[in-house]
Amino acid sequence: MSQHEHAGQGGDIEKLWEMVKDIKFAMFTTRHRENGHLHSRPMTTQNRKHDEGDAVYFFMPSDSDPVHDLQSDAQVNLAYSDGDDTWVSVSGTAELVDDVAMKRQLWNKPTEAWMPEGPESPHVALVRVRISHADYWDVTSNKLVQLYTMAKTAITGHPPKNPGDTGHVRMH
Repeated sequence: MSQHEHAGQGGDIEKLWEMVKDIKFAMFTTRHRENGHLHSRPMTTQNRKHDEGDAVYFFMPSDSDPVHDLQSDAQVNLAYSDGDDTWVSVSGTAELVDDVAMKRQLWNKPTEAWMPEGPESPHVALVRVRISHADYWDVTSNKLVQLYTMAKTAITGHPPKNPGDTGHVRMH
């Protein structure tokens, strides 16, 4: 497995955005404000391109558990997977963004289905997660090669030599 470590923005953040741009949902993990347990829930990433830089945006009800949780502990994790060959784990700091213009810019029909009050509503929270760092795994071989590699590993007991690309992106 080839492994890369990147620092700062540039090709690294573009690689990250390229990997997650077509993945509709992230598992948004917060630390529960009362018991300290980690809670994950699927959330839709609102921005889909790297021109937003090191931030990922989500809409959620302003009185929801994740909003209350991140107000107690702003450290969150976002887990992305296409269910097949791409996995990305993003760690960052979440904050509420009180910017109606930004809400309007990111607003879309699927969001409206969940939150019919619209982007101007005080019941709709816009959450920005500033990416601190991310780890990714990107399997580049086709399914037949993957199956062969898994079978060979099971028979020989030796881990695969180069199943794909993995890396670490540090933003700050």
